[in-house]
Amino acid sequence: MSKTKYADLKKKIIWVCRRMNEMGINQGTSGNVSARTEKGFVITASGIPYDVMDAEHIVEMDLDGGYYGKYLPSTEWRMHMDIFKARPEAGAIVHTHSIYATALATLRKDIPPFHYMIGVTGGSTLRVSDYAEFGTQALSDTMLAALKDRTACLLANHGQIAFGPNLDKALWLAGEIETLCQQYWAASLAGKPVILSDAQMKTVLARFKTYGKQTTELKSGEALAVIAPTRRDAPKPKKGKSKKAKDKSK
Repeated sequence: MSKTKYADLKKKIIWVCRRMNEMGINQGTSGNVSARTEKGFVITASGIPYDVMDAEHIVEMDLDGGYYGKYLPSTEWRMHMDIFKARPEAGAIVHTHSIYATALATLRKDIPPFHYMIGVTGGSTLRVSDYAEFGTQALSDTMLAALKDRTACLLANHGQIAFGPNLDKALWLAGEIETLCQQYWAASLAGKPVILSDAQMKTVLARFKTYGKQTTELKSGEALAVIAPTRRDAPKPKKGKSKKAKDKSK
């Protein structure tokens, strides 16, 4: 494979890997990152420290379990491949062994809606998968079950995985999952968190469909998640064709 193929995408993946460690949501080479391509995806190589990672360490793969180049892909390539195959909306994936997410994943209990931001995953709980050994099809299968109608989940006795339409959104979600896990941990030490009701989470989830979107990103029929303030310098709507335009149309 040409070293220049997907050059910008590879550069972005390396940036995300290093940013994960800077954010404190990953340690060493334990995490992995991937992004969809027109014929498959590209993913970090196995065992390469992020501070020395180069474009050649980002491995091209197809959706049938094949790879190109001299470097082996991450040991967790199956999880990435299966998400890309099962979830067409997934454009990028971030998997980490972040401290609090991993700690709570060892309890093997779904995180309840103690905070409305649980809704960023697409549901009213942050699910944890069943346990399966790393790098296996069994792990990928149990992960997909936990990700049903969700964009992130905890992996039992392992870590967390999150996906989004692009690398920036996937990284943001992984960071948000770790924050939620830390908050739940802290709240549980102080007492028993009050859990939001199904009715409360129902309205939250409806609003989260457009959470974080700008007006230019809204699809037809979608409304902003919150009532926006009034824009004072909004362009005035045009009142029909100008005189010059009318003359040309004659």
